[in-house]
This record gives sequence, structure tokens and C-alpha cells, in this order.
Amino acid sequence: MVKQLIAIVALSIVVILSMSYAHEAMQLLLNAHEWVSQVLADVFSVGQAGNLVKGLIALLTIPIVFSLIPAVLYWIARRHWFPYFMEIVWVIWLIQIGAIVIMYKVV
Repeated sequence: MVKQLIAIVALSIVVILSMSYAHEAMQLLLNAHEWVSQVLADVFSVGQAGNLVKGLIALLTIPIVFSLIPAVLYWIARRHWFPYFMEIVWVIWLIQIGAIVIMYKVV
């Protein structure tokens, strides 16, 4: 319990000190999502089903692509699959969803 409390305090201090870098990373994530969404808008129809598929692919593409980077580097170094691939996908997906929900504008 004490270790976890110390860890969360230490991580909070790190986040506070690196807030500008975290903001840039979130902006990069949102820009990448918007780019994928714009590219997919040319492929899918404007209807409700097309928007659903476009949104689904856009939400899944960024976490998988960003998670493949350490997985490929790990595979090059060790020649077997990265053991925490899906955990990284989930973390990036949750961060992306949080950023998208915060930036969401009702039209």
C-alpha cells in the first residue's frame, strides 16, 4: 500500500513537471486520429453505417500502429513476440478515447 502511494505521488510529480510534453503527445494523438478519419472519409459513404465503420477503424488504427513500433523493435532484438503488446494497445486506446471525449463538440 505504501509503495503504491509513493509510486502515484512520484508519477504525479513527473506528470506535473512534464505537462507541456504530455500536451504535445495528446495533440499528436488527436492529429493522427483526425488524419486517419479524413483519409477514411474518402473511402466510406456519408451514411450512418459508413460513419460507424470509419469511426471504428479510426479508433483502432492509431493504438495498433503505435503499439507495433515497440513490438517490432522487440522482435528485431529478441526474435519472439512482444509479451505486452495488447496492454500497450489498451493503454493507448484509453488515452485516445479520453482525449477524444474531452475534445468532442456536439454539432
